[in-house]
Amino acid sequence: MNQIPKCWAVVPAAGVGKRMQADRPKQYLPLAGKTVIEHTLSRLLASGAFQKVAVAISVEDPYWPELDISKHPDVITAPGGKERADSVLSALKSLQGLAGEDDWVLVHDAARPCLTAGDIHLQIDTLKDDAVGGILALSSHDTLKHVDGDTITATIDRKHVWRALTPQMFKYGMLRDALQQTEGNPAVTDEASALEILGFKPKIVEGRPDNIKITRPEDLALAQFYMEQQA
Repeated sequence: MNQIPKCWAVVPAAGVGKRMQADRPKQYLPLAGKTVIEHTLSRLLASGAFQKVAVAISVEDPYWPELDISKHPDVITAPGGKERADSVLSALKSLQGLAGEDDWVLVHDAARPCLTAGDIHLQIDTLKDDAVGGILALSSHDTLKHVDGDTITATIDRKHVWRALTPQMFKYGMLRDALQQTEGNPAVTDEASALEILGFKPKIVEGRPDNIKITRPEDLALAQFYMEQQA
């Protein structure tokens, strides 16, 4: 009988979200009665998939300690780093002694509050026997252009292009080692890219299009709409 794998969640949340033009980092903006990060963490915790959720927070962050969820018994606070990869690595280190080398870690953006339990369990069920792991992703429905400055240089075959979402799911030891080996590499823009640089080939699992990332002010209204539809 297949054993249910042990899974841990990691949430890098040390960013400042400059594109939001707000007075606070985007994860603390109000959304449907809570902050964005409270929705995100509540969904991870309510999924029943994780042993603990490790959240990487900037050491100067005044907002996090004010949230009740920061004191949740299944939430671990780790110091955030300068780049996303630094924060993820710090959160992984906070799980040392708890997570086994072959346990799964799902890294999820703090600013993706519309993630569903269905997508979490689909990803785990699809990838739990995979040698590497993989990410939630969306195929592209738009025509894609390669540009130089403001000039189109080519049209890209969209069959081969997918938009990366989160969570991104990899073995604890493999992800930690990959992030350590690629530390400081500007090509590491997500967890999968760190594995790719080392020659691994992560899989993709098609996710829901409502798993949006809050990046611009108008995204908050869209996230609220999606939450109402999901409810």
